[in-house]
Amino acid sequence: MQQATRHSVLVIEANPSLRRMIALGLQYRGLRVIEADSLASFPESPAIVPDLMVIDIDGEAGNSQTLLAQAAAHPALAALPVVALAWDDHFAVEMSAGDTSHSVSSRACLTKPFDARALHTTIDQLLLDSKETRVAQRQANYLATRRTVTTPSIWPLVTAAGLLLAVTGLMLQIAVAAVGLLIVMTALLCWTLGAKREPEPFAV
Repeated sequence: MQQATRHSVLVIEANPSLRRMIALGLQYRGLRVIEADSLASFPESPAIVPDLMVIDIDGEAGNSQTLLAQAAAHPALAALPVVALAWDDHFAVEMSAGDTSHSVSSRACLTKPFDARALHTTIDQLLLDSKETRVAQRQANYLATRRTVTTPSIWPLVTAAGLLLAVTGLMLQIAVAAVGLLIVMTALLCWTLGAKREPEPFAV
């Protein structure tokens, strides 16, 4: 399986006319559209992995839960954001309450008949949220890897000890040199002050 170079949307709609209308609207917005009349007709290992799924679900709770379970069990669709189209006004609450494989922000429900602009806005928002989630996940994985690889090292301590020895050696040499100079100056001073001139003899 490969990821498309642009965002791909899988539209699962049994009605060919409605499916084509949704596909044309999404294609006009620059999205790649993959059309299917049912979940069963979508391959388990598709050539292109979609970024989002739009699925038409009727108002019967049993059928809706079956479709969601099938989508959650599909290898290529389980982690996708989902936009569900349903006649039932209460289906959005049921979908969020029964959602175990997606976060609340990765699923949305539009009540039919729906406004195409609302569908496009919802898809854009879910794609944006999905991208931000992937970026955050990659950053978390990178930080976790960095924390795992980074181990305490003894070399900073060895470097500090070497620097301390070098400074101590320089200070010791300066102290020895200072003591030597002090001895020399003291000896010269004592030598100079201690010399006495002998008295000259008087002429008779």
